Amino acid sequence: MLEFMMICNDPDLAAHAASNGVNRIFIDLETHGKQSRQGGRDTVISSHSMDDIDAMRSRLDRTEILVRANPIHERSEQEIDDILSRGADVIMLPMFTTRCQVERLIGYVDSRAKICLLVETAQALTRLPEILKLSDQLYEVYFGLNDLHISMGLDFMFECLASGLIEHGIHQVKTHQLRTGFGGIGRMGAGAVPAEHILSEHVRLGSSIVILSRTFSTGGGPDFMATEIKKLREEEKRLRALEPVELQRNQALLHEEIWQVAQRMRESR
Repeated sequence: MLEFMMICNDPDLAAHAASNGVNRIFIDLETHGKQSRQGGRDTVISSHSMDDIDAMRSRLDRTEILVRANPIHERSEQEIDDILSRGADVIMLPMFTTRCQVERLIGYVDSRAKICLLVETAQALTRLPEILKLSDQLYEVYFGLNDLHISMGLDFMFECLASGLIEHGIHQVKTHQLRTGFGGIGRMGAGAVPAEHILSEHVRLGSSIVILSRTFSTGGGPDFMATEIKKLREEEKRLRALEPVELQRNQALLHEEIWQVAQRMRESR
């Protein structure tokens, strides 16, 4: 089964999520350059802090905590030390472009936590074969479609998926026996393209992990999250029972939907 991640800095909400099928809580400390890249877009720029790691660690004793650090900078070593001293299980490196930057992170972490690389630049995607020579010191590689499509000058974040670029990257990662995943997923029946079609592609490509969208934590009622995650799990189970040819049909349908959304976005400008 896919492992579900949720971006959250509210310990009560995180505990509720963990009790309803969320496997990992994602604390987002990345701020460097984010406003200039994503400002004015339909994205959420988190305002999480180091103290959120302490609060989450004290509340969640069995749930994995991932912390997205800033891209490599002059104070990265101190930042990583601080994150690890507060109990993070996984460090995620965003916006890297070279193998050298990944090597610096590996040195700073020094085997004290698992390392997740967030591929979200055209340079990182292109240089992935060289970067994956470090696979014995990595835990997983995640493909971030939002910043990646901005980096490539595209209109819609899922165009990277429809082009085959993400599939190619995932195959490279899996050759090295690393965990992988991409993008985010919304509630069943929602989204610019149906979430169930995105989920089908995760199943087809053999993803290990996926980020749940904020729509899972913005509904009404105490049972809302549990109900929506259950729907996701039931659809995942159904998809895993399909023959490969049926998943390929879903892929073709998804790609057509993505290209149509991208076209509409261009026409609406």
